[in-house]
Amino acid sequence: MFRFQPIAALALLTGMFVLTSCAGHEGLKAGLYKSVDTPASPVVEKIQVSVTPAPPDPQPNSLDYQVGIGDVLSVMVYARPDLSTGTATGGGTVGSKGSRVDGSGNIHLPLIGSVTAAGMTVSVIRDKVETSLRKYVQEPSVVVEVAEFHSKPIYLMGQFRTPGVYYMDRPMTLLQGITMGNGFDNTANLRGVRLLRDQKIAPVDVYSLILDGHIEQNVWLRAGDTVFIPDNRTQNVFVFGAVNKPGPQPMAQGRMDILAAIASADPRTVGLDLKNVRIIRSLTTTTGELLVVDVESIRRGEVLMMQLIEGDVVYVPKNAFGTWNDIIGEILPSLQAVSALLQPFVSIQYLRNN
Repeated sequence: MFRFQPIAALALLTGMFVLTSCAGHEGLKAGLYKSVDTPASPVVEKIQVSVTPAPPDPQPNSLDYQVGIGDVLSVMVYARPDLSTGTATGGGTVGSKGSRVDGSGNIHLPLIGSVTAAGMTVSVIRDKVETSLRKYVQEPSVVVEVAEFHSKPIYLMGQFRTPGVYYMDRPMTLLQGITMGNGFDNTANLRGVRLLRDQKIAPVDVYSLILDGHIEQNVWLRAGDTVFIPDNRTQNVFVFGAVNKPGPQPMAQGRMDILAAIASADPRTVGLDLKNVRIIRSLTTTTGELLVVDVESIRRGEVLMMQLIEGDVVYVPKNAFGTWNDIIGEILPSLQAVSALLQPFVSIQYLRNN
């Protein structure tokens, strides 16, 4: 029986490899090699920058719910349904579910009248009601509960599974608030979450909170907060400077190189310096990079292409002169105009105190 000898097999394979290799490089003699130069990086300067984040909101002194205007309280007096708001009716403030806290922060109860409730816990309200009832009832036993929560709304917008208006029933963190909207869908841009509070917009990096454990991003929510999760299918970079169409430039399918970004912003034909294009890049909420990129060499094919990432701020200078401070001073009004869209590091570094 024929046997394939190992030595013969090795010689055959080696010969095939040599023949194949020579065929692939017809211009080279056997035994020679040709080095292939790897194009250089287009980045000519890189500065790592970090900032101190704003101090987080302190944890509430108490995790007990504080009643507010609009809440409905059920006040039950043992063995006295006539004094209980769960069954009493009338006046528009007392109904089958209880007594609504009015604009003055009071509830109105049979026999004892108005009782201050806003800003208090149900246990404090219970004690106040029992104290007032002792003038009329011997050893009253009272139970106070919140029948409906209406005083502390939060607004969940964007890529939540069920966006809408929700009411906090206790002190609540950002992650707890997100769960009220049944979490987020698979198009959520978790690095670009925005918290709108008191007419100010704060960036929140939910991605780093969930995956990297950056607990400082898990802020305490307040009544009236709006949480917005953007769609990752509408990501942008920002181009300013010597261009005719400055501002956000959409990234097709989340990808864009620096040449495409500048072209999208319609660069000027004269009066621009492509050898010293500046990029402000967010890495995390507190770290970033300041880059100087030789776009002219990219255009000539002398160096590697520069891929941008979401949120990059690209500045095309008018000339080669000027420090980073000069650049930031010129670009600052434009950053303020698009502050709601900027990545966390850029917002903190350049807009916090402006």
